[in-house]
Parts: sequence; structure tokens; C-alpha cells
Amino acid sequence: MKNYILATMVVAVSMTHPAMANELISKSAEGAQVYLISPQDGEVVNQQFKVQFGLTKMGVAPAGAKLKNTGHHHILIDTDIKSIDFSTPLPATDNIRHYGGGQTEGLLTLSPGKHTLQLLLGNFVHIPHKKPVLSEKITITVK
Repeated sequence: MKNYILATMVVAVSMTHPAMANELISKSAEGAQVYLISPQDGEVVNQQFKVQFGLTKMGVAPAGAKLKNTGHHHILIDTDIKSIDFSTPLPATDNIRHYGGGQTEGLLTLSPGKHTLQLLLGNFVHIPHKKPVLSEKITITVK
């Protein structure tokens, strides 16, 4: 959460200085892909379950680390990608979970029923890359 607040402050200040705003945009590597290793599309899971993330042609780095061709994972839960503003830091909500420490897995707890999951890579200030690195959306059932 601390990294998210800092990123939001940096973005707010930078947007008032056009030359600085360009410093917040990160291009994704050609052919980069992010995907869910686990769970798989259609899987039935317990209320608490492990999520594992995969990434090719880019590296994982924690929020705040401005390194070329890197980012960190965000998992979108029951979220329509059209509702995401790709020009600002991703908000930290119940439906947008941040893995700003550079984690490649974590535990999720969801209510019973059907849910959608999708990964979106964010840069050092939680902004999706230019040419977003976005996984396919999967559907799981929580028992």
C-alpha cells in the first residue's frame, strides 16, 4: 500500500510537468505475455486458493524499481478491462489486487460462486505498460 500511495503522488506531480509525465511511461518488450499458471480456466477451487503467475519476455521487479522490460503483477477479479484507465496507476481495490513486492504467487480468498481472473502487468508506478501486457481472462468456480 505504501508503494501505491507513493506512486500516486509521483504521478500527480508528474502530470503537472509534461516532461516528467513521459518518465512514467514504460514500453513493454516485444512479444511479452503474462498468464495464470494456476488456477486454470474452468477449475473449481476452495474459498482460499493459491494463484501463480507466469511471464515471458519480461522480468518481474517490485514497484518502485524502474528497470527496463520489467513490471509487477496485478490480478483483476470480476473486472471488465474496459473499466481500467491505462494512463494512471491501477487502484488498489478488492477487485484489483497488487503484487508490488514482485511476487509471482499469492493466496486469494473469494466468496463462493463464479469469478473471473485476469492478470495485468504494471510498471514501477503501477501504470500498465504502453502496449499492455494482459492475460486471457479465465473463469473459476469457488466452492
